Amino acid sequence: MPPGSSRAVTPLDDDDYPAYTMGRAADMLGTTPAFLRALGEHRLITPLRSEGGHRRYSRYQLRIAARARELVDQGTPIEAACRIIVLEDQLEEAQRINEQMRTQGPQSQSKTSA
Repeated sequence: MPPGSSRAVTPLDDDDYPAYTMGRAADMLGTTPAFLRALGEHRLITPLRSEGGHRRYSRYQLRIAARARELVDQGTPIEAACRIIVLEDQLEEAQRINEQMRTQGPQSQSKTSA
């Protein structure tokens, strides 16, 4: 679509929409459903459930699972891979907050402490 044109936003536009079944997600990642279940057991990703109780994954969750697979493929135990990803996420968030505070400068910090 050309820039500026409007179109209806669908659930598939949402990175958090649980669009993929376990089988499809495993195929896309080149892994097994057991690997995805293991990520859930280690609480790295928590898939949503369909009305029938089947696991459904979002694009965001698949990106996390892909990172875990990358680490495991390099020889990292799955437990350690999950912890590394959580720590990477926390570091990224802390850096984002730090940058935000740096760009706001001291004037906004003095307003919040008043």
